[in-house]
Amino acid sequence: MTNTNLLTSNPAWRAKIYSNSWKDPGAGIADVTEKATGEKLGEVGIASPADVSLAAVSAHLAQKHWAKLPGPKRGDVMREFSRLMLLHADEIAEQLVRETGSIKAKAQWEVQMTAREFLEAAALGSQPLGVLTATLEAGFQSIARRTPLGVIGIITPWNSPLILGARAIGPALAMGNAVILKPDVQTGIVGGVVFARLLEEAGLPEGLFHMLPGAAETGEALVKEPLVDMLSFTGSTRVGRTVGSVASGMLKRVSLELGGNNPYVVTDDVDIEAAASAGAWGSFFHQGQICLTTGRHIVHESIADAYAQALVRKAKALIVGNPIDERVQIGPIVNERQAKNVDRIVAETAAKGAKVLVGGERNGLFFEPTVITGVLPGMAAFDEEIFGPVAAITTFKTDEEAIVLANTTAYGLSAAVASSDLARAQRIADGIRSGVVHINDQTVVHGVYGPIGGFGISGNGFGHSTLANADQFSEWQWVTTHAQLPNYPF
Repeated sequence: MTNTNLLTSNPAWRAKIYSNSWKDPGAGIADVTEKATGEKLGEVGIASPADVSLAAVSAHLAQKHWAKLPGPKRGDVMREFSRLMLLHADEIAEQLVRETGSIKAKAQWEVQMTAREFLEAAALGSQPLGVLTATLEAGFQSIARRTPLGVIGIITPWNSPLILGARAIGPALAMGNAVILKPDVQTGIVGGVVFARLLEEAGLPEGLFHMLPGAAETGEALVKEPLVDMLSFTGSTRVGRTVGSVASGMLKRVSLELGGNNPYVVTDDVDIEAAASAGAWGSFFHQGQICLTTGRHIVHESIADAYAQALVRKAKALIVGNPIDERVQIGPIVNERQAKNVDRIVAETAAKGAKVLVGGERNGLFFEPTVITGVLPGMAAFDEEIFGPVAAITTFKTDEEAIVLANTTAYGLSAAVASSDLARAQRIADGIRSGVVHINDQTVVHGVYGPIGGFGISGNGFGHSTLANADQFSEWQWVTTHAQLPNYPF
């Protein structure tokens, strides 16, 4: 680890986009602020549709040469990126804290996971390129081999911009593709500039990576660009619907990981304190601003009061404030619009008869960890993705009812079941329609190796992981060879 400055050592990125070099943007600039204080941290360029088109042409041309480079050589660039990420870990983690409102421990974990994502992506370049398939005739060779897709458009959100960018950027490049990244402008430095600077330092050839921050107009241009062959989008279901509709209409491959309203089923045979600890982490970690956050605590009625009181104790013990202070466990909500939405959900839920046991108030962007009981289907805290530090408790009588409640949602991203009876827990887990299910854990579990994707309006289920990345970012090509032309009857 070192304090070597990645960002200040090369100020050319300020108020720029990255497309072959640091360039003036076509659509102005945007301030990037520290979420806890409002302090301006810097400026990023806003890419115009014309910037997107120029980047796509450059990426399309550069990708042809990159795809011809032996896979292990491409992997070397990914490994160097991983090394540099760790070299600059302290600076990048602090930037992540300031731009996203993340606590330090989460930021440090995200840096480590980002480095791991690139390290695992590097290994893709050393894997077999295909298989020799079976045939029904002699003297005939049949091969199925992987080929790059071409240019991959990647749209990332603000909440975990490093890890959610890395899991697509690294594998896409390792598989021989070029990348155009559109990071959210709210975290445009750590979610965009950092990738460009590290890939520069790692020796990625020119034209293969473009960093174009922007809002709706930039994203729309990227989705509609004919030279972009695939879209990888992580974000809200509302925007994801549009991305998926437009991209699919152009017959592009599209990978969507969208929102979640994730259930945590707690049976009556658990260690209540341990279950509440896991539940608190699932709901309050990163202020609940994660698609995998535990939104609904579905708790057996016989332990619901004890569980709620344990969760209240956990909530009261948490320190809310500026996460630059290592004692802080709950930082700010990302912006005023989102904070107002959390306010609305809590107020509407209480108005329908639910009881706020603790929290429910905020000071600017700092929202108190909140526990609500008596939450039922039809209430906002049960039906909606909250994206705030709110734990909504609903009770059940039978395991069958718990499964029904868990599935009473259009989402299907992550779920968890806590029980001392593993067979019982597995039966419940088997009944939940979700892309991810954790037994005796909470819902916010992220890894490099297990696929993360969702059912329903949580996405199209094609998850990122070392298990799925080769398929995600390549196309199968069937190649056959005869020693000479066969004879046909006409």
